Amino acid sequence: MSVAHTVVTLLAAAMAGYSGTVVLTRADWIVKALTDYRVPRAWWNLLGAAKIAGAAGLLAGLFIPYVGLAAGIGLVLYFTGAAVTVARAHWYTHIPYPLVYAAPVIAALALT
Repeated sequence: MSVAHTVVTLLAAAMAGYSGTVVLTRADWIVKALTDYRVPRAWWNLLGAAKIAGAAGLLAGLFIPYVGLAAGIGLVLYFTGAAVTVARAHWYTHIPYPLVYAAPVIAALALT
């Protein structure tokens, strides 16, 4: 495992963990965004928990590579789905946001 892989994985886990925490704590700006994107309120806890689980999986992947691989794939699918959700809500200028969160996950997978 390289230093680059470790650093990028830590960054990806921190970003995914932060993103999940913001959803679970219902920060005003994320509540507005999720409402604007028409994401059902019943999904919010599951979505936040999925991001936090993905972050934990990335961290575990530093010691158990297959767990990190599964978590990375799951997060890439999650953030791809988020980009599609934003596009379906016609907020095209917001599409880069989930992609910014996906980028370090993709980089961590590439460095595996």
